[in-house]
Amino acid sequence: MTRVVPLKRVAGDTAVDGSDRVVREVPLTVFLNDQEFVTLVCSPAHIEELVAGFLLVEGIVGERADLTDISIKPEEGLVWVTIGRDIGRTEELFLKRCLASCCGRGRSTVYFMNDASLRPVDSGLVVTPDLIRRLDRQREERAGVFRETGGTHGAALCSVDGLVYFYEDIGRHNAVDKVLGRAFLDGVTFEDKMIFLSGRISSEMVVKAARARVPLIVSRAAATDFALQMAGNLNITVVGFIRGDRFNIYTEPQRVAWAQERM
Repeated sequence: MTRVVPLKRVAGDTAVDGSDRVVREVPLTVFLNDQEFVTLVCSPAHIEELVAGFLLVEGIVGERADLTDISIKPEEGLVWVTIGRDIGRTEELFLKRCLASCCGRGRSTVYFMNDASLRPVDSGLVVTPDLIRRLDRQREERAGVFRETGGTHGAALCSVDGLVYFYEDIGRHNAVDKVLGRAFLDGVTFEDKMIFLSGRISSEMVVKAARARVPLIVSRAAATDFALQMAGNLNITVVGFIRGDRFNIYTEPQRVAWAQERM
């Protein structure tokens, strides 16, 4: 995920030759049922997890049986995916959503809110503030590539028993797709899990959680207003700005209970 590059280190009026370790960034083109589908820009590691998670959160697959094969040629930046159904309508909806959210035409709100596949998350998960703090520390402790390069985001999928999966990537969306993809491939259930992030909680992060049926998102960063609007509609708890013993609960606060209230 990293490589060493030469540089000049400047301090005041002097410069000396040196080197630094930087994170790698590569394009990855995905073919779906032999049709070119999308090119992702990502860190070149855990590609199977990334692709599986991307297909899950985009609504391309919903059950493990939908995904019949993933073939990867990492040196060429190519992935072939086979799913057991026709993709014609799926591709049309994906391109519509991508156009709306990426090109600034102001249609992403309409699309997301009218997507029938996005349903409120039904979960009885309840956690304590101490558990949220402990899990976020575990996420941060695992971020070795970030400490080495400062160039990645990290995401973790956690249960009340601890951190289940953790991945880093140059993209915060990719990091989330990787943890969800690994869980999807392993047949892990999501309704009792939590996503922990290093980056901003945007509307697309909420969509990812909703598609996977994850009821709680935690980040050390901010959340957008549209993300919070969507989270409220989808019954997803959003926790942001976790710093030390402090954090903000923006939506569905009933999932965070103080120990004395549960006795």
